[in-house]
Amino acid sequence: MQVSDANRRTGREGAAGLVRLRLLATSDLHMHILPWDYAQGRTAPDRGLAALATLIAAARAEVPNSLLLDNGDFLQGSALGDHLAEAGLPEGATHPMIAAMNHLRYDAATLGNHEFSHGLAFLRAALARAEFPLVASNLLPLGAGNIFAEGPLPGVADGLLLEQVVTDEAGQRHDLTIGILGVMPPQTAIWERAALAGLADVGDIPAAAARMAAQLRAAGADLVIALCHSGIGFDPPGEGMENAALPLAATDGIDAIVAGHAHLAFPSPRHPAGEGVDVLQGTIAGKPAVMPGCFGSHLGVIDLLLEHEFAAGWRILSHRSTLRAAQAASGTGPATGPTLPDPAILSLATPAHRATLGWLEQPVGWTDRPLSTAFAMVAPCEALRLLAAAKARHVRDRLQGTPHAHLPVLASSAPFRAGGRGGPSNFTLIQRGPLSLRHVLDLYPHPNTIAALRLTGAELVDWLEHATGVFRRIRAGGRAQLLVDPDVPGFQFDVIHGLDFRIDLSQPARFDHKGQLADPAARRITQLTWQGEAIRPEAEFILATNSYRAGGGGGFAGTGPGRIILSEPVAVRDILTEHIRTRGTVLPPARGSWSFVPMPGTSVQFATSPDARHFLRDAGDLALEQGELDEDGFLTFRLSL
Repeated sequence: MQVSDANRRTGREGAAGLVRLRLLATSDLHMHILPWDYAQGRTAPDRGLAALATLIAAARAEVPNSLLLDNGDFLQGSALGDHLAEAGLPEGATHPMIAAMNHLRYDAATLGNHEFSHGLAFLRAALARAEFPLVASNLLPLGAGNIFAEGPLPGVADGLLLEQVVTDEAGQRHDLTIGILGVMPPQTAIWERAALAGLADVGDIPAAAARMAAQLRAAGADLVIALCHSGIGFDPPGEGMENAALPLAATDGIDAIVAGHAHLAFPSPRHPAGEGVDVLQGTIAGKPAVMPGCFGSHLGVIDLLLEHEFAAGWRILSHRSTLRAAQAASGTGPATGPTLPDPAILSLATPAHRATLGWLEQPVGWTDRPLSTAFAMVAPCEALRLLAAAKARHVRDRLQGTPHAHLPVLASSAPFRAGGRGGPSNFTLIQRGPLSLRHVLDLYPHPNTIAALRLTGAELVDWLEHATGVFRRIRAGGRAQLLVDPDVPGFQFDVIHGLDFRIDLSQPARFDHKGQLADPAARRITQLTWQGEAIRPEAEFILATNSYRAGGGGGFAGTGPGRIILSEPVAVRDILTEHIRTRGTVLPPARGSWSFVPMPGTSVQFATSPDARHFLRDAGDLALEQGELDEDGFLTFRLSL
């Protein structure tokens, strides 16, 4: 546990012993410093820490007793971050995100799961020049070493005490000790196995929070704030929950929560509601909480009115949770128009931004036809076929001369950019013509490495059954029913290319969103074949995939460290780049296809990019009827089944 002095010397008129404390929070910035969409190569005024900086300054001016906190996943997630990781930080240089956070005088931050995505060496170099303390309360060192003090992450503590001097409403100064704990999903140990294996495990969120809250209180904390890089889920409480903000909030000794990881906005009427979660007042288990979106879309604000009593110490009299949007069009929180970026943040990030733009313009190849994910949720997608072909080719070459060489190689791929929580601009939309590295990162935005599994036919079926859980159950004869479950991210629709099958939407999902068997009698996958023949349950195949999925990310059948037969430190996007360069053009062989089982008199509705009208060819011969733009800016289509 560390102690940090972060004094604020301000005054207001009013009653003695009453202190207004404001908590300002960012989360899931994912290396979006500037208002720029690197995949599309255009400005994006609804994102970026530079715009939030303006909101932060205004919020601080309103309530001088303020803390600025970040909830993790700040170092990875954009081309800017990828280029910095590939090029490496020059000796003595400050990572631009860290420089921006230093400039804004963050008081504390926690680590998210993606902080480890570029490896521990890069993480250590990036954090070395941070002028704010960091916390990771459920990152558990393994063996004799200490990942915090002696190992690769010096300066990261399991808990923090911030010693504040605050001014009450009468202008009198008081000492206030604020405890900070930070947690990340326990699945981080699986997702980021390449970085953490043998060095650290990631413990259960509520258990770690309860332990650290008690320690912070015992060490003198007047308040305890939980930086919870985890979503607000509604699963029954249990060990190993990925989205555990609700049971964490119910923990004794915790006063306020910053949630994240799920890329949602809270409080907001659009956030899923459930027992213990007030989406309008912004409370979880009765305690104030915020989840400030992603990519710098929102600033979270928790206002606390504290009262100091000589014998009892500090207590919270009232609280209020709100969001402030970086742009009015984002639809959540007060805003009067696009937020002007902070010139100082722009200046700090511009050199790295320009270098990234140059890096992205490296020529790669050519595409003879448009490639998009606009209709990837309703029809076979050529962009994903291309990705699958590249992975399958690489794995097939690597397995030559091994005991696995005789087995057929299939490949899985999912639409990373298919709308959802990323908004109507979150689609791959590539026109016919030359391809650059920018387009490769558009097709595959994550730093995952290549991996392969040896699966049975039965496991392939279960893989596809789990993937179809992104769809809602459709009632025969119903009209314009919502097709995609908004609570399941599109990247869970992990299709296995090389197989032919149909999806029966009249059936319930066989697996829940975590991969647990939900309905043993349910079967959505029908007419599954490989090369025209039905697949036997005992038949064996090689499945080319990525390190995240192979390690167990998403809970798909046949995954986990013990099932991996090939794992290389080669990024999937590098494999895709080489595949395109070698072939010159990107058109893959059209192998494998899927479709929905016909349901006469039945229709569904789905949302896609407002530019999807220019990519209708990707929808094939589907019976589509174009609708209007919805309130979030998505273009709606009705599909007759």
